[in-house]
Amino acid sequence: MASFSELIEKVKAQITETDVDSVRKIQQSQDDEVQIIDVRERDEFVEGHIEGAEFIPRGLLDIKIENTVPDRDRPIVLYCAAGTRSALAARTLEELGYSNVQSMAGGFTAWKRSGNPVHIPKTLTREQLNRYSRHLLIPEVGEKGQAKLLDAKVLMLGAGGLGSPAAYYLAAAGVGTIGIIDSDVVDRSNLQRQILHTDDRVGEPKVDSAEKTIKALNPDVNVVKYQEWLTSQNVDEIFEGWDVVVDGGDNFATRYLVNDACVKFGIPNVHGSVYRFEGQVTSFVPGEGPCYRCLYPEPPPPELAPSCQEAGVLGVLPGVIGLLQAIEVVKLVGGFGEPLAGRLLTFDGLKSEFRTLKLRRDPECSMCGDDAEFTGYIDYEVFCNVG
Repeated sequence: MASFSELIEKVKAQITETDVDSVRKIQQSQDDEVQIIDVRERDEFVEGHIEGAEFIPRGLLDIKIENTVPDRDRPIVLYCAAGTRSALAARTLEELGYSNVQSMAGGFTAWKRSGNPVHIPKTLTREQLNRYSRHLLIPEVGEKGQAKLLDAKVLMLGAGGLGSPAAYYLAAAGVGTIGIIDSDVVDRSNLQRQILHTDDRVGEPKVDSAEKTIKALNPDVNVVKYQEWLTSQNVDEIFEGWDVVVDGGDNFATRYLVNDACVKFGIPNVHGSVYRFEGQVTSFVPGEGPCYRCLYPEPPPPELAPSCQEAGVLGVLPGVIGLLQAIEVVKLVGGFGEPLAGRLLTFDGLKSEFRTLKLRRDPECSMCGDDAEFTGYIDYEVFCNVG
């Protein structure tokens, strides 16, 4: 009967091992082709690991590896504490058909002894592990993605029909900081669609009402309130430092201002709008597609835009569009999936029908075109659509 040490030596003779210096060169080159995987336990991983490594405990490796590395020919480097578990894991992957697997000899202990940098991540608390447990089960999210959400700063333009569902679900998802710009107070006519507010808060500033609802759902969320109208005078001060802006505005003047500021600062702008039974959503990501001005270089004349009171909107429709905006934010923050940059998603509530339209960047766009230069914000006349 072979001893455990003899078994490990036999396994190491059958697999391919690499050394710490080689793995360090892979890390420094930022070669996305090579996937480094930490197969230790969670408590070991959070105490320090190789930056850029994916975390998959050895006990879950054969279950999760196909989602993390679907290409069985992709180069993989496994490491554990000393090189034993990673050797066994390498043999497991080879048995699953992975053709280019290596185990780092000496493991993380050798990595640290060689003076290589150790990344200590921001770890989730026990309460957060419980609250976001369903996210942690999704390979594309996991602890790394949840940590990105907790660190994210998302600015909401409006706590109205679109901002309400978007902010509510982003708070539930664990977005760490949510900013809300809204100068209005709660009106009873808002309650048909603006789910952040309640009847007993009629007359209360919307930013205060929104904060109460968000905090009641997730006390960890930091709510930053701007009870003011967004203008060309304050937009730079407000927008600086945010990761994503969610445009739930109800007038063209503000949409152009949001667009121009986002292009100026390089901030993704998740745009949504609704009208009666119809809605649309897209993401304007600077450098990755068109901006709002590529679609609509100038606002329409006021007489062609229905007023907020005249147009009307089905109360549940902003919920559909607002949630799609929230999904876009989560993808942009988490760095997974395909955001709607370069695509416009439309929804017809009467037909229950979605359509996707391709959007193209205008090389002559006054804001994001090839030769465009920012010369200042344009103050358009404020007239309403529906929010």
